[in-house]
Amino acid sequence: MRGVNRVMLIGNLGKDPHMDHLEGNIGVVKFPLATTETFKDRTGKLNSQTEWHTVVLWRGLAELASKYLHKGSLIYVEGRLRTRSWEDKEGNKKFATEVVGDNLIMLDKRGEMNGHHTAATDNLEGFNGDDLPPLPDIGESLPF
Repeated sequence: MRGVNRVMLIGNLGKDPHMDHLEGNIGVVKFPLATTETFKDRTGKLNSQTEWHTVVLWRGLAELASKYLHKGSLIYVEGRLRTRSWEDKEGNKKFATEVVGDNLIMLDKRGEMNGHHTAATDNLEGFNGDDLPPLPDIGESLPF
């Protein structure tokens, strides 16, 4: 039997996407995505739990994201999980699990896409996405 590696998320960007170009002018963008679940506890109190995901987009999707998305943008992204490892400056082995997106739908209303402040941005204040792991230097080893 074959396995299934599929992820579907709806959430808000934690910071503006930044486009990088690898060898061969291949575009890649990475950004944090917040998904929040809201539920009532036994006492009826409303609680919310936010999970942070690192999303990586390649080529055309990366171009689209860098052009139209910003901190707070509401998106649907579909893709697969990928875990990679690297060594930091001190030689410690680090791991990161990322969502490699292959489908993206922008869910912001038309007027919100052009502005850089939406109601969703208010929920993300104080998040610092600078602690995300670095993109891999994969050079010519792309499988596609």
